[in-house]
Amino acid sequence: MTTLEIKNLAVAVGGSQILSDVSLTIKSGEVHAVMGPNGAGKSTLSAALMGKPGYVVTGGSVTLDGVDMLALPTWQRATAGLHLIMQYPTEIPGVMLQDAMSAALDTRNQDSNHLKKIIETEAKRIGFDPELVMRSVNVDFSGGEKKRSETLQLAVLQPKIAILDELDSGLDIDALRDCAQRVEDATLETNLGVLVITHYSRLFEQLKPDFVHILTNGRIVKSAGPELADELEVTGYAAYL
Repeated sequence: MTTLEIKNLAVAVGGSQILSDVSLTIKSGEVHAVMGPNGAGKSTLSAALMGKPGYVVTGGSVTLDGVDMLALPTWQRATAGLHLIMQYPTEIPGVMLQDAMSAALDTRNQDSNHLKKIIETEAKRIGFDPELVMRSVNVDFSGGEKKRSETLQLAVLQPKIAILDELDSGLDIDALRDCAQRVEDATLETNLGVLVITHYSRLFEQLKPDFVHILTNGRIVKSAGPELADELEVTGYAAYL
C-alpha cells in the first residue's frame, strides 16, 4: 500500500502566498479530485508536489511512503513513484519519445527490453499513433496527441501516484474518454493512486473519484464523496468563495 501524505502545505510564488494549510492523504487505488475556480491554487499544488522551480514551500510536508519528497529534486520524486501529467505538456526538440521512456525505465532499474511491444499495446488502448514515439517529445503534436502521449508515458512507467493537472484541458470527447479510462484502468490494474485537478465533472464519467475536495483561496474548504462534484455542476463555487 502506497500513501502520499500532504500535511499543512503552504506554497508561495513570486513572493505571494498561494497555498495555505493544504492537507490530503492519497492511497493506492484511490482517486481524489481537487476542484475549484480559476486562481484557487490547483496548478500550484501540482507544481509544488513535483518541485517545479519558482514554487517555494513555506510550510508543511509531503511524504511518499514516509520519504520526504520536498527534500528531493524533481527527477528523484519521479523515480520514487510520483508522476505528473501536465496541463500544458512541454515540447522537447531532439529527444525521441521512445528514448525518453527507455531512459526513465533504466533510471528506475526496470527492464526496457520489451519497451517497443509495451508501447504498441498501450498506444492501441488509448488511440495513440505508435509512429509518434519516434518523434521528438510533443513537438508538432496536436493538443489531443500531447495528452495521449502523456497518458501513454504514465501507462508505461507505472508510477505509484499520478497527479493529473487538468487532463481534460484541450481534449475532444474521444480523447478525453480514452485517456480518462486508461487512468481509471490503472487504479485497478496496478493500484495507481490519483490526484486529479479539474474544473469539470465530465472527466468523472470514466475516471471515478472516491473523494472530491474544493480548493478556494489556497485552502481546501470542503471534502466529500463524488456527489460533491454533482453539486458543483448545479451551484458552482459561489457558496465556497
